[in-house]
Amino acid sequence: MKTKAGTGYRNRISKNYGDYTDIHIHIIPGVDDGSENLDMSMEMLRHAYAEGIRRMIVTPHNKPMRRNAGREKLQEMISMLQAQMRRERFEIELYPGNELYYRAELAQCLEQGKAVTMADSSYVLIEFQPGDRWEYIRDGVNAMLMAGYRPILAHAERYQELGRDLDRVARLREMGCYIQVNASDIMGRWGMGIKHCTRQLLKRRLVDFVATDAHNISDRAPDMAACAAYISRKYGEAYLHKLLTENPAKVINDEYL
Repeated sequence: MKTKAGTGYRNRISKNYGDYTDIHIHIIPGVDDGSENLDMSMEMLRHAYAEGIRRMIVTPHNKPMRRNAGREKLQEMISMLQAQMRRERFEIELYPGNELYYRAELAQCLEQGKAVTMADSSYVLIEFQPGDRWEYIRDGVNAMLMAGYRPILAHAERYQELGRDLDRVARLREMGCYIQVNASDIMGRWGMGIKHCTRQLLKRRLVDFVATDAHNISDRAPDMAACAAYISRKYGEAYLHKLLTENPAKVINDEYL
């Protein structure tokens, strides 16, 4: 498809550019610590398109004691961004979601419509504090499973108690939890320790999704092409396809991985 974005931005795409889905991104303007306004959101979308991203599950933070954007507001913002992309003649499919800060009442919040699942599926993207104890993370994951959800652990490489013992990540997956890591962490943007942990998770095939977790267009931009090229070269095209295309499609379609 020849589009304004397709011609103007494709020159920046690496030869490994593909049909990727980003399941973790803070691109909805003015609702959390991500995009500040419509202009920034559009710049992020243009950048993501140039990186080969064609679908996104947008995941603004949902935290206790905050005025979180509800489903109606989220859908309104998605429609606004989609309309602006059509005017600029490029397209990234957008689906609603949340990055859910885990708390005991989270399942209840979901049932009451105060929080949003991933693309209206049974999948939920959950996060913990980096220093939370292993037992708390394990029990939180189990609580979501018992409530009938399929939890995806956001940026698993950043939890200290998991980084110290990657067998714990394997145990979470055996329980039924899925593992998401950040593309920027694979590429070492946030330090050698996190980079080593993330690459070990990939080496052990303990990762189910790679996402940008982008918040802006500067230090936390939606970069994917270089990471995709690295994964393809190091771990193979089949694993890259599973992480960035096949598994995200199953989330959107509410299918088991």
